[in-house]
Amino acid sequence: MAATVLDGKELSKISEESIKDRVKNLTEKNIKPTLATILVGDDPASETYVKMKRNTCARVGMESIAIELPDTTTTEELLNKIKSLNDDKNVHGILLQHPVPSQIDERKCFDAISIDKDVDGVTCLGFGNMSMGIDAYGSCTPAGIIRLIEHYNLQVQGLKAVVVGRSPILGKPMAMMLLNLNATVTICHSRTKNIENIISDADLIVGAVGIPKFIKSEWIKQGCIVIDAGYHPEQCGDVDLDGIENIASAYTPVPGGVGPMTINTLILQTLISAEKTLS
Repeated sequence: MAATVLDGKELSKISEESIKDRVKNLTEKNIKPTLATILVGDDPASETYVKMKRNTCARVGMESIAIELPDTTTTEELLNKIKSLNDDKNVHGILLQHPVPSQIDERKCFDAISIDKDVDGVTCLGFGNMSMGIDAYGSCTPAGIIRLIEHYNLQVQGLKAVVVGRSPILGKPMAMMLLNLNATVTICHSRTKNIENIISDADLIVGAVGIPKFIKSEWIKQGCIVIDAGYHPEQCGDVDLDGIENIASAYTPVPGGVGPMTINTLILQTLISAEKTLS
C-alpha cells in the first residue's frame, strides 16, 4: 500500500479559503483581524519569513502592522514596544521574529506578550497552559503538525512517538501535544546515545533537530509515520527521505509538508483571537 503524503501546501490552501470567509464576516462587523510583526535587525532570513507572513495576511484580507527596529535595540526598548501593542485594542496578534540580536533578552520579551495575543505560541504561560490541557495558542509549527495529523485521520493514541529536538517552540511543545493525544512520547536530541535504536522502535517520528538529514532512512521501521519539521538551504529536511515512500505509512514532503502549515496556523490563530473580541 502506497504511503500517504501529508500535503501541507494543499491543506493550507483549503484552510485559507475558510479563513477568508471568516475574515470577511468579521470585517462586516467592523473588526479587522490584525497581526503585528516585530523584526529587530536586518537578518535576511528573518526578513523573508516576516514578508511571507505579511503576504499571507494580505491574501486572506487581514491587516498586518510591520514594526522594524534597529539591531541596536535594547531589551527595555523592545519591551516598551510590546507593551504598546498589548494595549492596542486593534491588534489581535503579536509576532516577535526569532532570533533577536544577542544583547536582547529574548525570553523576557517573548513572555511580555499578552497571553491573549500570543498567536505564535512563544510564551511560557502559553506552553504551560497547552501542556495542562488549558485553552492556549499552540506554537505554530507543532500546532500545524497536529492539524495535518488530524486532517488525514492518523490515529496517534497508543503509538510510540519519538520527537527528535527539544527547542522551546518546536520539540518541547510537540512532545506535549502528542502526549495530550495519548501517544507515548520519547524526546531525543543530537546528544542522545544510541539514537538510531530509539528511532527504529518508533511508530511516529518528528524530525525537529535542525540538522540536515540527521535521521537516516535505514533507522525507520516499516509503517512508521514520518513528520519532517526541518528545512535547510539544500532543499532537504532533518530526515533522509530517500525511498521513504517505500518505508513509511505516511510522511510529510520537504518542501510542502510542515512549512505551509506553520504560517497558516499563525494566521488562523490571529483570526481566532480577533473572533474572541465578539464574545
